[in-house]
Amino acid sequence: MGDETGCSGDRLEAEDTRRAALLRQITEEGGFAFVSSVEKAAAGDLRAAEAAREMAWEQLHSGPWHEVVPEWRDAYAMACLHVAEIKSSGGERREALRALDMGLIMGGPLLRAELDAAIERIGSGPSDGQEAPANTGSGLGSDSGADAQKWEESLCTYKEPQEALRNLPSKSLSGKRVERRAMISFETFISDYFLRQIPVIITGCMDQWPACTKWKDINYLKQIAGDRTVPVEVGKNYVCTDWKQELITFSQFLDRIGSHKCPESTTYLAQHPLFNQIRQLKEDILVPDYCYAGGGELKSLNAWFGPIGTVTPLHHDPHHNIFAQVVGRKYIRLYPSSLSDELYPHDESMLFNTSQVDLDHIDTKAFPKIENLEFMDCILDQGEMLYIPPKWWHYVRSLSTSFSVSFWWSAATSNDK
Repeated sequence: MGDETGCSGDRLEAEDTRRAALLRQITEEGGFAFVSSVEKAAAGDLRAAEAAREMAWEQLHSGPWHEVVPEWRDAYAMACLHVAEIKSSGGERREALRALDMGLIMGGPLLRAELDAAIERIGSGPSDGQEAPANTGSGLGSDSGADAQKWEESLCTYKEPQEALRNLPSKSLSGKRVERRAMISFETFISDYFLRQIPVIITGCMDQWPACTKWKDINYLKQIAGDRTVPVEVGKNYVCTDWKQELITFSQFLDRIGSHKCPESTTYLAQHPLFNQIRQLKEDILVPDYCYAGGGELKSLNAWFGPIGTVTPLHHDPHHNIFAQVVGRKYIRLYPSSLSDELYPHDESMLFNTSQVDLDHIDTKAFPKIENLEFMDCILDQGEMLYIPPKWWHYVRSLSTSFSVSFWWSAATSNDK
């Protein structure tokens, strides 16, 4: 007992030291009003806590994200912690969780452990008495057997390739397919695909993932993550002019999937580090051994979750990628990096890794080189992994409600050895 008390005291002392140092840094950045509000918030003043959060939020949006002073991201997380503690003590559990999620999404790394601890403590508490439970509502938000069955059916759209063809880009599934291999050894993966920079589908390696069963259950997802706030994309894809981003609860997101009707309103949780935010979901997956090829390190672990029809435009990424299809299925088309010039990358610095070609409506007059380019493609089914080498161009379309996980890693360089 004495040791536990001592460890707890050391932890609290370390937290106080971190916070004091951060406030000194914010003072040096001219954030006197923020520091004053935080001191009042620490004494339980909700208005001061919300004022501090608003001040930090304004700093986060004062210019390009990469130019934001890192201390202001940590300051935002600190303010979110104060808001959450006060809201929680007043019985407003969901508002407290939203504040903590915003701290995780937008805040810096300094107070990450404190945010995680608060999430675990508040998230395990009773729901707000005045609010409806998270797993009730309209559409797929209810937990009736009929709605659960409808959810499962949405994961199985386009079972046959020929059914999907009418919604896929021209010439899909007519040429070279990505090779499929069953549970290949680590050595075979390195020699035949990793070193040669060739895509491959690997089957049979996800059978032990709890996610492959649990994520098919909408009630499980709502129970684990229903009250959590997540960033989503709304629109056909990120190069469209009407594309936007929103912050909604996971339950609201699931309801939107269930009521999805047109591309313009498609809601997609795309390339988000969901598993760093909602740790219970991370326990449902395993990092594939293949991600350690080349002696490098995992760079990011992202979720891709949305309804039928979500599209990621033709683009390339800088890292090795194991793209794991947990539930549902996706069509994926790939072009080697050697064809980059023929794929018409955008000139803008923000979109340099994205092609100007819309594969769903190819303009051969504007982009004549694309018409006869050879490509590889596949339908990636649930329980399968696709290795995508660095700089390989790829287009992705969901053929059902789909939940995928991407594992990005970089191989060690000679300087690392």
